[in-house]
Amino acid sequence: MVNRRVLSLWFPRLGAERLIRSEPDLWGRPFAVLRDTGQMQVVASVSQAASREGVHVDQPHRDAQAMCPGLLTRLQNRQAEAAFLGTLRRWAVQFSPWVAEEAPASLMLDITGCAHLFGGEQGVIETVQEGCERLGLTVLAGVADTAGAAWALARFSGRGDMLMHRSGDAIDQEAPATRVRAARRRHWTKGGAAPQIGVTGQPASTIAPVGQTRTALADIPVAGLRIDAETQAHLARLGLRKIADLANQPRATVARRFGKGLILRLDQALGSVPEPIAPAREVQNFAVRMTLPEPIGLRDDIEAGMVRLLDRLCVMLEERGKVARQVRLQAFRVDQGSEWIEVGLARASSVVDRIRPLLSMKLDEIDAGFGIDMLRLEAVQVEAALQRPMAGRFDAEQSVAKRLNGSEALDDLIGRVGARVGLERITRLHPADSHLPEKTAKVMAAAWAAPYGQDWPAPATPRPTLIWRPEPVTAPDSAYPPGQFRWRGRDLHLAMATGPERITPEWWLDDPEWRSGVRDYWRVTCREGDCLHMYYAHGGAMSAGWFCQGSFA
Repeated sequence: MVNRRVLSLWFPRLGAERLIRSEPDLWGRPFAVLRDTGQMQVVASVSQAASREGVHVDQPHRDAQAMCPGLLTRLQNRQAEAAFLGTLRRWAVQFSPWVAEEAPASLMLDITGCAHLFGGEQGVIETVQEGCERLGLTVLAGVADTAGAAWALARFSGRGDMLMHRSGDAIDQEAPATRVRAARRRHWTKGGAAPQIGVTGQPASTIAPVGQTRTALADIPVAGLRIDAETQAHLARLGLRKIADLANQPRATVARRFGKGLILRLDQALGSVPEPIAPAREVQNFAVRMTLPEPIGLRDDIEAGMVRLLDRLCVMLEERGKVARQVRLQAFRVDQGSEWIEVGLARASSVVDRIRPLLSMKLDEIDAGFGIDMLRLEAVQVEAALQRPMAGRFDAEQSVAKRLNGSEALDDLIGRVGARVGLERITRLHPADSHLPEKTAKVMAAAWAAPYGQDWPAPATPRPTLIWRPEPVTAPDSAYPPGQFRWRGRDLHLAMATGPERITPEWWLDDPEWRSGVRDYWRVTCREGDCLHMYYAHGGAMSAGWFCQGSFA
C-alpha cells in the first residue's frame, strides 16, 4: 500500500511581496499591506524589512507607524491576491498534478509518487524554495501523511526564531530595561501567552516521517489544528496548549465542551478521518492577441486587426468543441492605457459572420489616443458546442433555410439589438402553471431562453390583453357589477358584464397583492368603450371592494 504524502506551502508575505514584485521601488524598504476592518486599519502582510523593525500582522496601523516611522503602506486587494495565488497554483503543477488552494495564502499538494522525480521530499522542498526565491517570494513548507499535519508543520514546526511572541518570551527584541521583568514570565507551554506566527528570517521546512504524524505534531501548538482564536483561548485557560495535551484528553469530554469540530480537526490532522485534497478546476482561456509593429488609430485598421483575430479565435473554439457566448476585444495603447468593448450573443456561436457585426457596431467606443500597439480578443464566456448529426443534401438545404428565415435569424436580431440596449432588456414570455391572472406568464431573457415550442395554453376564461397592479374603483359595496362607478378620475357606466370567475389566493404563498381574500373577476364593458377586467374582493387581511386589474383592448 502506497503511503499518502502531502506538501503544504505557505506564503506568509504573499500580499506584500506581490506588490513588491510590481513596484521595484519598494524592494528593501519597510512595507506593509493594510486591511480595513471598519473601525481601523490593521496590518495584513509585511515585508522582511518591516518585520525587522517590529511590525507584525494584525497590528493596528497607528501602532505600526509609531514603531516604524518610515513604513510604506498600501491597501489590501483581496481579489488581486486571490488571482496571484491562482497563478502560483498553476506554477506548482510542475511538482504535482494534484494542487489545491488554501485561502488566504497557502497551497496543498499531494506529492504521493512524485517526490522521487526531485530526489526525494527534501529535494521537492528545496526546488520549491529555489523557485520561490527567484520569484521574490517567501515560502514555508511542511510534509506529512495528512493535509492537516502538513499545514501545521509548515507554520509551527522548525521555525525557531521565526516565532514572534507578544509576551516576554522573545526578550531579544525588548529593551534592556525590561529584560529582567520579561525573564520572569512563564513560557507558553507552562501557562504563558500562546505564540504568534510571524516570519523574520529565511524559510524553513519540516518533514514528518511516514507513519510518525502523531509524534511530529506532539509539541506543536493547538493553533496548528486550524481552529478559531476563541477555541484556542479556551484551551489555553485549561492548560491544553500543545496538540499532545489535547490528544491525551478523553474525546467525549472534549467534544461535549468544545463541540465535534475540534475533534474533527484533530482526527484529520492525525489521519483518523480522511481529508481529501480537491484541486481547482483548470480554467480554459480562449484568447488570441496581435502585437502591431506600428501604432494604429484608424477605425478601419482596428477592424481589420479584429477580423484577423476573430478568424483565429473561431478556429480555436471549433477545434476544442466550444462556442462563444460573450466576446471581449481589448485595445492596448502606447501610453499604457487600454480600451475594451464586450458583446454578447443570443445564441452561442463560433461563426465569424455572427460575431463580427456585433463587434463592429461598438468599435467607435474605442479611444485610440496616441495609438494602439496591441489587440487582444477573448471569449469570456464559452459553452460546449451541440453535436449535430450528419445530414444529406436535402436536410442541409432545409437547415440553411431555417438559419436564414427562422430562429437563427431571430437570434442574430436579438444580438444586434442587445449590443445597443443590453441583452437583459430583451425579454420573451413563457406560459406559467398558475390560475392567477398576473402569473399566467413568466418573463424570461430572450438571449438565454428558447422560444416556447408548443401552442400557448388557453385558459378557461379569456385573460386581458394588458394587466397592471390592482387599482381601486369607487363603487357601491356590492358583489355584482355596479351600474355606475369611478376609475382613474372618470365616471363610467356599465353596458355589459360577463362573469363571475372566482379565484382564491395561493394558500402556500404569502403574496401581499392577494391579502384581499377571494376575488370574483368580471369582464366589464362600459358605454364609453372601455372593456375592463375588474374584480370584487370579498375581504381578508384587507377590506372588501372593487378593483380594476386589466384591459381587454
